Amino acid sequence: MSRMLTSIFMIGSIGYFAFRFRYRIINLMLRSGWMRRIAVGSIMSFPGVKNKMMQTVFGGPTENPSEW
Repeated sequence: MSRMLTSIFMIGSIGYFAFRFRYRIINLMLRSGWMRRIAVGSIMSFPGVKNKMMQTVFGGPTENPSEW
């Protein structure tokens, strides 16, 4: 019983500190070039993200949600 409580406490603590320092952790991980390449490649594989990024960068016609 105490082993299970200890596990729950440790997982909760790790989750709390990961959330609290999430931006520092992300910056630390994205310092390396290959990690940055993997992260960008995986995010750009989502069609909605890719379309929005291309629209923003190359200035295509914008969709206004109120016109739908």
